[in-house]
Amino acid sequence: MRIGLLGTGPWADMAHAPALAGHSELDFVGVWGRRPDAAEELARRHGTRAYGDVDALLADVEAVAVALPPGVQAELAVRAARAGRHLLLDKPLAPTVAQGRAVAEAVRTAGVASVVFFTTRFQPGTDAWITEQAGRDGWFTARAQWLGAVFGDGDSPFADSPWRREKGALWDVGPHALSVLLPVLGDARRVTAAAPGPGDTVHLVLDHTGGASSTLTLSLTAPSAAAGASVELRGRAGVTLLPETGEGPVPALRRAADALLTAAGGGGPHACDAAFGLRVTEILAEAEALLAHRS
Repeated sequence: MRIGLLGTGPWADMAHAPALAGHSELDFVGVWGRRPDAAEELARRHGTRAYGDVDALLADVEAVAVALPPGVQAELAVRAARAGRHLLLDKPLAPTVAQGRAVAEAVRTAGVASVVFFTTRFQPGTDAWITEQAGRDGWFTARAQWLGAVFGDGDSPFADSPWRREKGALWDVGPHALSVLLPVLGDARRVTAAAPGPGDTVHLVLDHTGGASSTLTLSLTAPSAAAGASVELRGRAGVTLLPETGEGPVPALRRAADALLTAAGGGGPHACDAAFGLRVTEILAEAEALLAHRS
């Protein structure tokens, strides 16, 4: 499959470009970015071409991977889908429900494949655990903590990201937590509570269709020593914890590309497609509205 990359920032540099360049079934055609000099540099390092015009890149590929802020991603994903291009997208799908709905509708209307890269869902150990727990009944409650030090005392390449500064942990790491909880506990019927914590920290309580409730603590402002992710489930089967993984994003992104290839080849929609990305966006927007009401 001929694929292009939209985006030249830190995530495109450390994850997308090496994943696409090293994938045996992908032809990494080129890179487009909002900064032409960065596109030239990224393309040079991965032996591909920099494009100055996004439509020229779309004309030369069958699919695009997107590593751009959510609002820009949503706009270009609609454009690419309407051009008949398959989509490897990042989370969150979009910063608003309206924009997320536009992407999902464009994908459905065009009949293209879509995969949203929720990292945990494309790591073998954690994905197998999610599948195993989803097959068990009787979950009573769950607790998820996704704590990053992006705005804490660490030295993160994402600290200067304008959209992360604006949307915070709810929209950056919230999708990761939801990508684990929803397939196990069922859809969130509603966000029953939302409260702010230190910095950009938020606490949420969700009511799930499976009958369980869950609590989420999300932050990009945690001290480095406190950073990390954990999910605990409790129910008739006992207590179980999301396994830890030391794998980086590149192998997981290659598996996401595998999933896109399968979906594009007639394998049916992936569980993490644009429709799922839209549902996550709807839940985040509901929580955001509750938080705004408290302020």
